[in-house]
Amino acid sequence: MLERTWKFGDKTLFRAEKLYTAENYKSFVETFRKNFPAYLYYCRLRHKELISAPINRIEKVFIPKERLQALMKVEKPDRIQTMALELVNMISKESGVGMEDFGIHGSIALNMHSEESDIDFVVLGSENFRKVEATLDRLVDACTLRYLFGNRLDKARKFKGKYKDKIWMYTATRKPEEFTPPYGTLRFSAMYPVKFECTVSDDSEAIFRPAIYKFTDYKALDEKSELPADRMPACILSNIGCYRNVARSGDRIKVSGVLERIESNKTGEVSYQVVVGTATTEEEYVCPI
Repeated sequence: MLERTWKFGDKTLFRAEKLYTAENYKSFVETFRKNFPAYLYYCRLRHKELISAPINRIEKVFIPKERLQALMKVEKPDRIQTMALELVNMISKESGVGMEDFGIHGSIALNMHSEESDIDFVVLGSENFRKVEATLDRLVDACTLRYLFGNRLDKARKFKGKYKDKIWMYTATRKPEEFTPPYGTLRFSAMYPVKFECTVSDDSEAIFRPAIYKFTDYKALDEKSELPADRMPACILSNIGCYRNVARSGDRIKVSGVLERIESNKTGEVSYQVVVGTATTEEEYVCPI
């Protein structure tokens, strides 16, 4: 992992570990090609080779919602399991979001946890996540919980904190009705890198992975990023997890990514988006200004 410092002019915006680079991705692909070729898949809709587990090699799927339900039935939970249940129960009661819309993942879900394990939980649904997010703010204000921030992005996301002596982290996952069009509906073609500033107009899907930010007021930051009206992207899509929920509607952000053409296989309609996390350029990011 590489540490990267992002700047805007002479101002340091944040420092973060750079997990995805073109060089790293190529190295990953070649390692899989040599040792696990069955786990490489060429996606004809994206014109790209992906690392993907074949369905016939998946023995078991651990679903966070089901793992929480199983944890609730454990007769003699240990200290870590007890703390996880206490935390989720408290947040559920305070937010009004039912336990059926929470899940547990990570080592606790796999029953592989130790005393050093974190509590990783998920919230199902965009509306539920926003309720939980507001509740966590209240619980932190009341000193029941506290946030942990490692950099400016962590402070924007507020996804990590402490309950008693235990670190917790949480994310959002879509409900079935919130999923985007099924695989095969759209065809994607990467075009070229762009850098720009814009204003977030819709953050309702910014909490998921990939994170989607709809925006207005596109302002190119270099000549190559000047776009004609018929190529103006409708949204930013980030495949990199640390850029989830870093900006809200009305916020101004700086973006570096790859312009992508989208074509409907049914209607032929064409639209555009900017993708962050393509592993084709060294600097791709979503940064609040």
